[in-house]
Amino acid sequence: MKKLMILVAGLFLTANMAVAQTAPVIGIINLEQALFNTDAARALETGTRTEFAADEGRLEQLNTELRAIIERAQRDESIMSESELRALNSEAQEKQVQMQLISERLQGAWQQRQQQFVETMRERLGQAIEAVVQEGSYDLVLNAEAVAFFNNSYNITALVTAKLNELSR
Repeated sequence: MKKLMILVAGLFLTANMAVAQTAPVIGIINLEQALFNTDAARALETGTRTEFAADEGRLEQLNTELRAIIERAQRDESIMSESELRALNSEAQEKQVQMQLISERLQGAWQQRQQQFVETMRERLGQAIEAVVQEGSYDLVLNAEAVAFFNNSYNITALVTAKLNELSR
């Protein structure tokens, strides 16, 4: 009976070791985060902010002026004539239109730069993922957006970002 128990225990141990050895190594990656956390992405953001600093400054100035108009209208509404209120309202609308135009221009420029960045980095991203997969002996790598839940220990995004930085040097 003892021999049978030892044999059964040995079989279970062997079976568990075989299962543990064949368990796939899985990684999860957030592609957007991997790309936009790189040094190159930070340089792109800095360069874009520098390039459009005047527009951002103008946007802030218009916002300050608009708030002042709104405060003045609220404060002095009871003592202003209708024509003064209309003029103030017209001025506020003009500032809002200018702000919207500048915002749309900035947003369009930023989106265009991001798209160009993604296109230029696409090949390097593939190389970085491939290198991390080989170094970590991963059997399966999934896009984080396609996974409902995962333990953060499977996340290889930071490894891919580091490899991208390394490949960009």
